[in-house]
Amino acid sequence: MERLSVTVIGAGVAGLCCALELADRGARVEVVDRGRALGDGACSWQAGGMLAPWCERATTDAAVAGRGALALDWWAGHFPGTVRKGTLVVAQSRDAADLTRFAGRTDHFDWVDADRIAALEPDLAGRFRRGLFFAGEGHLEPRRALAALVERLAERGVPIRFGVDLLPEAAPGDLVVDCRGLAARDALPDLRGVRGEMVVVRCRDVALARPVRMLHPRIPLYIVPRGDGLFMIGATMIESEQRGPVSVRSAVELLNAAYALHPAFGEAEIIELGADLRPAFPDNLPQVRREGRVLHANGLFRHGFLLAPDLARQVADTIQMETNDADFPERRRA
Repeated sequence: MERLSVTVIGAGVAGLCCALELADRGARVEVVDRGRALGDGACSWQAGGMLAPWCERATTDAAVAGRGALALDWWAGHFPGTVRKGTLVVAQSRDAADLTRFAGRTDHFDWVDADRIAALEPDLAGRFRRGLFFAGEGHLEPRRALAALVERLAERGVPIRFGVDLLPEAAPGDLVVDCRGLAARDALPDLRGVRGEMVVVRCRDVALARPVRMLHPRIPLYIVPRGDGLFMIGATMIESEQRGPVSVRSAVELLNAAYALHPAFGEAEIIELGADLRPAFPDNLPQVRREGRVLHANGLFRHGFLLAPDLARQVADTIQMETNDADFPERRRA
């Protein structure tokens, strides 16, 4: 009797979550990645890290909320740095109709007035009359979270080999989980890239306890606090597969929106500008597809950290059902 062996290709958030879920159920797992180190080439390295299923429901498929709600407990159990202080959504007075429309498309929120906004975020006192508070949501710092998953995998004896460019059909193991993102288009021709851009700034004159979303007709903004005066500002969503640095237009729009949230951001230091392509299927929902001994787990779109735990569970459940074993820790060799 030997444990089922699985090779996971890709050490982004999808691959690491799949590897951890499989290892926790008893499989013998190895992770390989063509990047030279953690985060090299992974779009999850540029992510916002918001665990906001009900905010996302307002602008995406309702399935995102149901599948994403599971992520809050999953991340809290695997990454102690997970913050669960909710999400605040606001809009300028001229955009109040956008706030009403947003509220009509989702749930799990409370309407808040100016006093409540000031209590939640003192530095926004007097700046907004009404808002929506999603108390059950959370956020995390993506790079620290990925590093924590690597540590959890090491504790379970799961090796990660970087600098290994391996096609799924050539990978060793009883089964292969393909989490290569856009690189998997050789097997998933309907996968497309959606460009996203972000800015990281340092502003010690503003303090926020939670992600704040400001609705705007042209470029909705979110700002995620990272601690030590750092904020991630995102994010554009462009139907383009063009790689390259952040455009001047995107940088200006993001920074102007941050300035509109609070003028102190006008004096912030720009620490980092980042852009990458998010893998997405036509319906913008992730999928697990089986092809022989290969399971393709892909299409997280802009919901990487939110939907990766559910995607990992789908992969593990699929393998579990096919092995007819509650935990699939062992596999009988012929």
